[in-house]
Amino acid sequence: MRSRADTDDYLAIFLNDSPLLDVRAPVEFQRGSFPTAVNAPLMNDDERHEVGICYKEKGQDAAIELGHQLVSGDLKKQRIAAWQQFVREHPDGYLFCFRGGLRSRLTQQWIQEAGLDYPLIKGGYKALRRFLIDQLEERIASSEFRIVSGRTGTGKTRVLNQLPNPVDLEGLANHRGSSFGREVTPQPTQIDFENRLAIAMLKAHHKVGGPVYLEDESRLVGRCALPHTLRERMSQAPLLVLEQTMAERVRIIREDYVVKMAADYARRDGDEAGWHNFEDYLLSALDRIRKRLGGERHQSLRQSMLGALENQRATGDVGGHDQWIQSLLENYYDPMYDYQLEQKAGRILVRGGPDVIREFAA
Repeated sequence: MRSRADTDDYLAIFLNDSPLLDVRAPVEFQRGSFPTAVNAPLMNDDERHEVGICYKEKGQDAAIELGHQLVSGDLKKQRIAAWQQFVREHPDGYLFCFRGGLRSRLTQQWIQEAGLDYPLIKGGYKALRRFLIDQLEERIASSEFRIVSGRTGTGKTRVLNQLPNPVDLEGLANHRGSSFGREVTPQPTQIDFENRLAIAMLKAHHKVGGPVYLEDESRLVGRCALPHTLRERMSQAPLLVLEQTMAERVRIIREDYVVKMAADYARRDGDEAGWHNFEDYLLSALDRIRKRLGGERHQSLRQSMLGALENQRATGDVGGHDQWIQSLLENYYDPMYDYQLEQKAGRILVRGGPDVIREFAA
């Protein structure tokens, strides 16, 4: 393999989606890493903990010696084999630890002794993370934003992703932004969300250019919080208001939150457990807004939902869901959205169906 130099070209790493070998301990990786990173640790959590205590009590040399004792023999061979596999599969990648210090250099040395050269990232995770934090704030301050707004169920995310330079906040957060917005797979940590957002903003600036299109979101997308500076910029940006008929909105909601979610749960959990988890997803989403709906309206909607679920399970027909979906849109989501839009009327650039929004952006 041709030898490549260690790098501190963080921008190129993220713009090129370079494969990354994260040799930090699993607990560090779980707190936050990068979209193209794979965790193949030099030390597991317990080993790292022991070495850390030794470092504090006896110093660096003793800690290094203990690390060599803990990771030796067959265990060392297993870890080197995992790194070798990654290197062969990703010859254009890089490895990193927390600060680009002992762990990454030792990993690099052991890979070299096994007959392969692999470059590391200078400064490690800490430098990459700092770079993304700084770049995100810079991109937020300097970008021109346009916001795709519209009532619930108009298919804003679908249209957003057909525009020239979109950043899909809900996709990055793996959540659709409402009480019903949970996905089958978990959301990223806050750090992972911020890293994903920073990378998306870098690509929007360096690879596409022009106005950045975002979907109208509140401060939280599920449990992922938008940066305060981004929320401020979004609250002042011009709006493209997407409009759809009630029938089309009901169809979109049914497709996204009933058909797709039932299939996703069945795929993950099997037919029986998947069905029960899908039922729980819908009912608990409705229960979370019980107070805002009021007791009587909540009970009425819940009975309608239960009837639709029973019919869906017995016959496969999902049309019974239309009643509660339309009622929830008309009596809960629409009044709330219309009130909010009144406060933003002076910011509207255009309003209309998907074709109108796409043509305006083009």
